[in-house]
Amino acid sequence: MGIIDMHCDTLLECYLKKTGLRSGEGHLSLEKMKASGMTGQCFAIFLTTGESAVQDGVTIGPYELFQEMYELYRRELEANRDMILPAYTADDVARNEKEGKLSAILTLEDCVLLDGKIERVDELADQGVRMATLIWNYENSLGYPNSSDPQLHAKGLKPFGIEAVEKMNERGIIVDISHLSEGGFYDVAKYSKKPFAASHSCARALCDHSRNLTDDQLRVIGETGGVAGVNFYSRFLTEGSDFTTIDRIVEHAVYMANKAGVEAVAMGSDFDGIDCELEMSDGTGYPRLLEALEKHFSDDDVEKIASGNFLRVFRECSGAGR
Repeated sequence: MGIIDMHCDTLLECYLKKTGLRSGEGHLSLEKMKASGMTGQCFAIFLTTGESAVQDGVTIGPYELFQEMYELYRRELEANRDMILPAYTADDVARNEKEGKLSAILTLEDCVLLDGKIERVDELADQGVRMATLIWNYENSLGYPNSSDPQLHAKGLKPFGIEAVEKMNERGIIVDISHLSEGGFYDVAKYSKKPFAASHSCARALCDHSRNLTDDQLRVIGETGGVAGVNFYSRFLTEGSDFTTIDRIVEHAVYMANKAGVEAVAMGSDFDGIDCELEMSDGTGYPRLLEALEKHFSDDDVEKIASGNFLRVFRECSGAGR
């Protein structure tokens, strides 16, 4: 049973450490994907900014950083064509799998690079970006991040954010609300004409963190045909924890399925972007996670969670664009 993980920060790790995708000591590599039986991976270009950029030693702006990481992504795909090919549509994933190849779906974490310039959405679509997280931990031209302050968390999208959501719908880019304020979430639900995603977010009822989804948000995602990927970060799974167990990931998946419907649940590990200890160690642990899911879901439902739900949303959203 193939797995498509909705979010990882492996490209940034490769960029900072000057390594490649094929092998490595991080959570994810092409070799680890093959070993785990994965079908594909959503590779995020994460635009580190603020204190994070200082810590990472990144001194260029978000737009320039995107271009440099995009070139790294292109080089890595070309160098590893024997293992992985790009996927711009759900049909591409099926075609690549038939050829015995993994699929790389390019995504973006933080639309800070748009900077109020709507034409950059076209640039992203033309470069093959198929999902975009609207924001990270800092305010940008689209809106505001999640916050433990209820007043800040209630802030909605800015006018440009609404315009960007509509443009992403037109260009076949899945709108991703992970990291977004709750007010922004409801604006996406109001203005998006296509299903949207929370690529790497957990259930707030099980772990009270503003990055997580409330029961009502989960209900809305389910009713609008969207999908939410369970994040493997321990602090989003269990308050105060530094260790992620397989059972706890499964608990969130079961809870999210109960609130949103099983068709709305997927995997969004956040591999190479989290620093906690993992019971499953890295991407090679995915078979163990699937086995644990099989104790709570039918084979058909596990297949939906592993890849089918994301592929459905991918198919519904990627008819336009490249």
